Amino acid sequence: MNTTQLIKSAQIDGVELHQVRLVSLDEHKDHRGSFTEIFQDHWGTVLKPVQWSAVKSEANVFRGMHFHVRHDEYFCLIEGHCLLGLRDLRPGSPTQHQSALFELFGEDPAALVFPVGMLHGWYFFTPSIHVQAVSEAYPDYGADDNWRCRWNDPELELNWGVENPILSDLAADAPSLQGLINGLTFKGYFS
Repeated sequence: MNTTQLIKSAQIDGVELHQVRLVSLDEHKDHRGSFTEIFQDHWGTVLKPVQWSAVKSEANVFRGMHFHVRHDEYFCLIEGHCLLGLRDLRPGSPTQHQSALFELFGEDPAALVFPVGMLHGWYFFTPSIHVQAVSEAYPDYGADDNWRCRWNDPELELNWGVENPILSDLAADAPSLQGLINGLTFKGYFS
């Protein structure tokens, strides 16, 4: 193994999804440590954040797949190594029913910003810390905007390359992608 290989946060599979933006961040290091700006309004993303959260995950943890009809999201891995998968479910989107998979490294900080209507999930190879922002505060939404589906449904077209991750009980009992779409259609989110 070449230990001098460059570690780079990047999209590794799928298509470039409409209104999804991966922003490389500049980490400024000196003898005291480092400083990294993790968000700026002038990036021109869809996100208008109202809540920021820090999340710690153990190795082999999968979070998702989640879907929201009201809020945009931001994800920035601070420490660790993860995969982040997206599936565009937005009616009328030029990339509807298409997917993208990103590999992120804490050593190469990057922020992924994506709009409402993106099914999303993340898998952590190592103990990790990420910063997450949303355009609607968690106390303002509930079960009506916290949908999910099985992380490994083949219809997602996301090649995670992992088996038996640690899941929450809700994620373990999540329906198929088609079950999610049927539920959203029944509730009137899709026609």
